[in-house]
Amino acid sequence: MVPEHPFHPEAQRYWGVAAEPVLVRVTALGLLRLLTNPKAMGGKPLEVGEAWRVYRELRGPAGVPVVEEPEGLEDALSFLVAQGFGYRHWTDAYLAAFALAGGYRLVTFDQDFLRFPGLNLLLLKS
Repeated sequence: MVPEHPFHPEAQRYWGVAAEPVLVRVTALGLLRLLTNPKAMGGKPLEVGEAWRVYRELRGPAGVPVVEEPEGLEDALSFLVAQGFGYRHWTDAYLAAFALAGGYRLVTFDQDFLRFPGLNLLLLKS
């Protein structure tokens, strides 16, 4: 998507072999936020319209689908809340609960996800 990004090579390798990648709405919004963030983009953020174009290309006619919340999401989130986490990790906990409830593997560069027990996690190296 953005060849200049430092994580691009590893992400590209994963996407090349991923069986059936999907997005969650909150990850789609996170992607758009990061694409337009100067710090995340090494001082070369995309304009809002360009970020939207990249996202739409990713989704494309036969592209990556956005999946709906699975049944049992709130129960999975309750389980993670009981384990405890910091106030900055609500979105991470939501994504972990989504993966747990839906039987998905969560693929990320973010080591913070190691805190969630039972998560099918693939941690890519940056």
